[in-house]
Amino acid sequence: MDIEKLKEILLKAKKLGFSDKQLANLLDMDESKVRELRKKLGIEVIYKMVDTCAAEFEAETPYYYSTYETLFYYDEQNESHPSNRKKAIILGSGPIRIGQGIEFDYSSVHAVLALKELGIEAIIINNNPETVSTDYDTSDKLYFEPLTLEDVLNVVELESKKGEVLGVIVQFGGQTSINLALKLKKVGVKILGTSPEDINRAEDREEFSKLLKELDIPQPEGGTAFTEEEAIKIAKKIGYPVLVRPSYVLGGRAMQIVYSEDELREYIKEATQVSKEHPILIDKFLEDAIELDVDAVSDGENVLIGAIMEHIEEAGVHSGDSATVIPPQTLNREIIDKVIDYTAKLARALKTVGLLNVQYAVKDGKVYVLEANPRASRTVPYVSKSVGIPLAKIATKVIVGKKLDELLKDYKNVEEVKEKVWIVKPKYISIKESVFPFLKLPGVDPVLGPEMKSTGEAIGIDDDFGKAYYKAQLSANMELPKEGNVFISVRDKDKLKIVDIAKKLHEFGFNIYATEGTAKVLREHNIPVRTVKKISESSTDNILNLIKEGKIHLIINTSSGKKAKSEGYYIRRAAVDYGIPYITTVSGAKAAVKAIEAIRRGNINVYSLDELI
Repeated sequence: MDIEKLKEILLKAKKLGFSDKQLANLLDMDESKVRELRKKLGIEVIYKMVDTCAAEFEAETPYYYSTYETLFYYDEQNESHPSNRKKAIILGSGPIRIGQGIEFDYSSVHAVLALKELGIEAIIINNNPETVSTDYDTSDKLYFEPLTLEDVLNVVELESKKGEVLGVIVQFGGQTSINLALKLKKVGVKILGTSPEDINRAEDREEFSKLLKELDIPQPEGGTAFTEEEAIKIAKKIGYPVLVRPSYVLGGRAMQIVYSEDELREYIKEATQVSKEHPILIDKFLEDAIELDVDAVSDGENVLIGAIMEHIEEAGVHSGDSATVIPPQTLNREIIDKVIDYTAKLARALKTVGLLNVQYAVKDGKVYVLEANPRASRTVPYVSKSVGIPLAKIATKVIVGKKLDELLKDYKNVEEVKEKVWIVKPKYISIKESVFPFLKLPGVDPVLGPEMKSTGEAIGIDDDFGKAYYKAQLSANMELPKEGNVFISVRDKDKLKIVDIAKKLHEFGFNIYATEGTAKVLREHNIPVRTVKKISESSTDNILNLIKEGKIHLIINTSSGKKAKSEGYYIRRAAVDYGIPYITTVSGAKAAVKAIEAIRRGNINVYSLDELI
């Protein structure tokens, strides 16, 4: 084909929005070869400034989008001009599922603030308009571009023409930006912070398991299945129940706890397609374990533990949905020391420079590592506000070369617990509660499980656990009652666990209603209770009627799996529809009782965030 004709076709394709990757597929070429050919033909990306002034007067906002032009028009058309300053490029998260972007946005903004404090030009690449990080006045320069290898590389090449580009920061954009780390490094782009190879060691299941064995850190048994029969074999080996999930999703989508081979086969048939390209991950599910989250910052040698967060809900509830408390309330010193030790070992073994999130499970006094993420987690904003230390800002300064021991000198609430390992000592108890969209999603079961459903978070802070939990519930639009009628219906395995909770509620003066099975157990423990008929037992005189009539003020209902849809589902759904506080886990009910007890004792206190340090 004539060169000029090829040039004309490629330029038209680029102006129409075809990426180099799409063209590579159409031309049956490697993407890098398409890029090379395009540049050889003089077809280059140019950047236009977004007109934030609606053409009323000339815009001066550092806010750019790309298009393509030939080199002949490059200087005339390109409106983005690199400065002579030292600069760093931060990758955002791109468009993301609702409820899963705030941590990335928060961390990206704090990264910008940290770079500005150091006199470094902060450049953001992100194409999610619903974020603070993409406000035109947040960063020194914003490229409203997709998070792809082609688009990031284009920005890096342009900004490298003047000034010094220190490198690209991928830790604050979640999985989207992390996935670009190795690709960018392979084409010569410097990745600031934890190296792509070490990021991959944490992300790769086999590599991470190997690392944990080397460090002598326990991990639940598990495996990766590429076929249905492999999945059955792995599950039999490690023993039911198992936690299964596709290997390629975020937010726990399609994650499920499976109790038998029949359930596993049904899961594979209905929820996911197993193949060589899309394997499923199978892990031993640690029933009744306590889950923990740890957010840390490391400079490769020194380690700062921002917080150890104890999940209030039992294992099996997604970490994004579970309420969590700082500091832990039920862990002994030995467990806490082990968590600190494992976190420091992992940070150093992964050569972490920047943020690290580690998820743990504690069962029968043994601490297991579930996973480690060398990036910003969804808990970074919560931890930072709770303990009064901006983890993302500190991590950014570490990423560009600062040392932790120097950065921590200004903070009085940081204690060195072992050599080169620090932990923040929180002044108050802080509880994060999730905010759910169930009222706006008719028909959705509000029961909590492995798949994330929350779309926001709220915090309650106090010097008393009960009051902090009450505040968190209030902030999450679930005001717990001080008196009235409580309905209790729990699965068989929870019936004895609910006795002490019911006893306390009775002592507080609540009238207790329960379905027959739960009522029988409560009466055996001398707790006055009124039996209520199930929905299936009566169409006129049942629990649903009491809810609709406004006679129930609190609902405690735990799910017993798929069979619950006929009873528990309708009860939980009615609680949402009629604005009644509801609790779906025993541990959540225990916390609620403490909250009700605390609020009955006296008024809640109010603190400003400035008082946390």
